[in-house]
Amino acid sequence: MYSVEQTQKLQNLTASLQKKSNKNPLTANDLEHLRAVLRFHEYRYYVMNEPLVADFEYDSLYKQLEKIEAANPELITHDSPTQRVAKDLTKEFPTVQHLVPMLSLENSYNADDLIDWDRKAKEISGIENIEYCVEPKFDGASISLIYDNDQLTRAATRGNGIEGDEITTNIRQIRSVPLSAAFSSYGIQQIEIRGEVLMNKNSFKKYNDLLTEQNLPPLANPRNAASGSLRIKDPKEVGRRNLEAFLYHVSYYTTLNSKQSTVNSLLTHSGSLEMLWNLGFRSPQKEKKIFKGINAVIDYCHEFEKHRDELPYEIDGMVIKVNEIALQEKMGMTTHHPRWAIAFKFKARQATSKLRKVEFQVGRTGSVTPVAKIDPVPIGGITVTSISLFNQDVVREKDLKIGDTVLVERAGDVIPYIVKPLTELRNGKEQEIIFPRKCPVCGDPLVKPEEEAVLRCVNINCKAQVVERIIHFASKDAMDIRSFGEANVRKFFELEFLKNIPGIYDLPFEKIKKLEGFGEKSVTNLQTAIEASKQQPLHRLIFALGIRYVGETTAKALASAVTYLPDFENFSLADLLALEDVGPKVGGSIFEFFHNRDNMQMLHKLEALELNLSNKKSERNAEGNLNGQTFLFTGTLPTLKRSEAEEMAEKNGGKLLNSVSSKLNYLVVGEDAGSKLEKARKIPSIKIISEKEFLELMS
Repeated sequence: MYSVEQTQKLQNLTASLQKKSNKNPLTANDLEHLRAVLRFHEYRYYVMNEPLVADFEYDSLYKQLEKIEAANPELITHDSPTQRVAKDLTKEFPTVQHLVPMLSLENSYNADDLIDWDRKAKEISGIENIEYCVEPKFDGASISLIYDNDQLTRAATRGNGIEGDEITTNIRQIRSVPLSAAFSSYGIQQIEIRGEVLMNKNSFKKYNDLLTEQNLPPLANPRNAASGSLRIKDPKEVGRRNLEAFLYHVSYYTTLNSKQSTVNSLLTHSGSLEMLWNLGFRSPQKEKKIFKGINAVIDYCHEFEKHRDELPYEIDGMVIKVNEIALQEKMGMTTHHPRWAIAFKFKARQATSKLRKVEFQVGRTGSVTPVAKIDPVPIGGITVTSISLFNQDVVREKDLKIGDTVLVERAGDVIPYIVKPLTELRNGKEQEIIFPRKCPVCGDPLVKPEEEAVLRCVNINCKAQVVERIIHFASKDAMDIRSFGEANVRKFFELEFLKNIPGIYDLPFEKIKKLEGFGEKSVTNLQTAIEASKQQPLHRLIFALGIRYVGETTAKALASAVTYLPDFENFSLADLLALEDVGPKVGGSIFEFFHNRDNMQMLHKLEALELNLSNKKSERNAEGNLNGQTFLFTGTLPTLKRSEAEEMAEKNGGKLLNSVSSKLNYLVVGEDAGSKLEKARKIPSIKIISEKEFLELMS
């Protein structure tokens, strides 16, 4: 942004202002010079990471600016360095629509994926040797910024890709985001740019150390720290977290001259990065590389991965983009991702640690899961101390022992697991992992069904199971009792305010009001949410009951089979197996649940507490556009929740299936679609469609 000549000039000006202020306070006549100097040093510190003055020297000049503006408020400008920090709390974050949708990226995990993507790009573009721009894939929180007439006017989170939360006040606290930028010098009037907000490794450590000193829980990882910071209501707190932002994409712009259709700097992606860098943004201008052909791209990605830990911030891969903008437009995009870009994800992070002990945790269905407790080890930005070992077979297969040095990995940079023990480091003091014969919570004998790999506590009154069932019952996809998360369930259970699921509807709210952290408003919100859950449709209640193998789709099938939930007590196993998508394992579990006396007593208690046990069937349009067609949804849809899409399908005459088979007509695919997509590709009769195509079917 600043030439050598400009840098020298501003350094001289800095020295001049410092010398002058040592004798007398600066005045309004120094205002523009003072602002220019402070902007320059912000850029050197927050964008270049190469400060030219000490913090004390910067702060002294900043305080001079504050004094001058306080004495002359009419001289304050919107982009003054003092105007970053807001004086009041943010009351709310209104939803705003992006000028252009923020799509996700298609992911690749190896060279073969990139070669296949390059092949498709060649077919679509008709060009044999495509020029690609490669840059880091930052592991932070996505943002969208709008500048009008050189001024930052709006900032927003990604949200659902179509619209996000407006967070302009908080983004103004990030010093690497210019409050104004000379886009007009490029002939640009309005521009929308995309980027990522990060907390670098050093800032993350310092902030966690501060939290620890204050006896507060540390933040999980830099990505969560950055994402959570964007919606903090106190802008000053946002400023204290030392966030930074990389801007890497121009999604939309208009020109000052109505006859001018393009800006030369924006004819290529690399040109846009250079423009942003020259305007004072922290873009990946230095990290990006241009290559012709995919093989050089692959080599660069592998080489960059070797040095990822040397970076001051977290990245989880590289992004490859077709460099020529006209070619990008020709290639277009799907409803989910642009065809001209792809993310190359790095291998999962690994580290070694000591396996100190194994604890056994009881889930809501009685399954007993061994959990390894290891020496704390940082992997990919989080500290790992506990890892699920799944079951006895896994422990034996891996030959794990207490005292082993183990290789730990975060699968997909998210879920930690033990890859293997380093047996060559054993010293003979390691101990076998002994699995319990009795439930570690209630003491009842454990059983291991022949067809299962897990040990199971069959005492449905086991306290561990009761708590987990209550947590599931209240969860978002079940009865959706807001303000009643896991922490509150466990707290009320320990205090004996809550002993079972019906107890949710008979909580002692007067006692709860006396607990620390429970004010009048929070208790009222909880009461309201509990009362509202009584009107949830029958299929939600069935799912909330936590019947083994019964997911949301099966719960809907069961709800449509009866008009009154306790009627399932009269169903034989053969009756259940006659229902759509109910096989022997699922049918056996349902039969067992509704023929258990304790479970039936619980249902009648819930009915007495005014919960809805009857099926209020929504009218299915027998003449709807989807009548007679079967649907299955997989992955995260761009705009609809999966439950919303399923409801739309049913109301238009469609029928939902819960697995891929020859009976399926349409598989509607969203982001991160998994094995269902792969299975569907092997059955020619199944049509694989996007959310947009699904909506078109209905209309």
